[in-house]
Amino acid sequence: MSLVFTRRRAAAAIVTAALLVPLAACGGKDDKKDSGAQKSGDTPKAQLTVLAASSLTDVFAKAGAAYEKEHPGTKVKFSFAGSQELAAQVKAGVPADALVTADTKTMDGLTADAGTPTVIAKNRLVIATGEGNPKKIHSLKDLADSKLKVVLAAPEVPVGRYSKQVLDVQDLDVKPVSQEPNVRAVLSKVELGEADAGLVYKTDAATAPDKADAVDIPDAQNAVASYPAATLKTSKNAEAAAAFVKWLSTPEAQQILRKAGFQRP
Repeated sequence: MSLVFTRRRAAAAIVTAALLVPLAACGGKDDKKDSGAQKSGDTPKAQLTVLAASSLTDVFAKAGAAYEKEHPGTKVKFSFAGSQELAAQVKAGVPADALVTADTKTMDGLTADAGTPTVIAKNRLVIATGEGNPKKIHSLKDLADSKLKVVLAAPEVPVGRYSKQVLDVQDLDVKPVSQEPNVRAVLSKVELGEADAGLVYKTDAATAPDKADAVDIPDAQNAVASYPAATLKTSKNAEAAAAFVKWLSTPEAQQILRKAGFQRP
């Protein structure tokens, strides 16, 4: 009986060992998967909300896509509006991570809410006219013609402030048929034929080559718009927000901005 029992125990041990081999192999695969998952998880993930001036609508769509491709753990969502409206949103506590305005004045008014800003680009004004420039507008002086329907941005909007500045320097009395909340609204009025002309940024006019023409304004009569970017102190993704703002000054981001017509900071 003892011999039989011993043989049975030996057989059981062999069977047990055979069963453990595939289990051990399976365990090794799981360990490798866990290790790989841990490695891919090393990339920090964040959902960033960036408040940006309306004139950045097209270029930031491309910049955001480029940034997400380079930083696969991060998603960037943009909210576009006039800079003055964005400032009001920040002061009201709207959840966001970074801010880019079309002027330094607006950003300077948010020192309690934003980090140290960095100018990422510059821009200039042009006169937007209907396609083919049917009213034959060639200079700022032409905008003073009472027969023309001219639309401008409201004076509290950066582009509206720049517009007033260039017209005042030339001592021109231009009476707009409407004052719009942002530069894209000005351009839209011209595109739709609701206005004969309007003052917009050069980069905005470039987004509608089939619907509007752009008349250049000489540098001596023009204004330079600066675009500062900064993180917001209420951001819940401070590190990721700072990384995005810093990236806007990199050669890759600057190339995207230059291609869209923005000038070097």
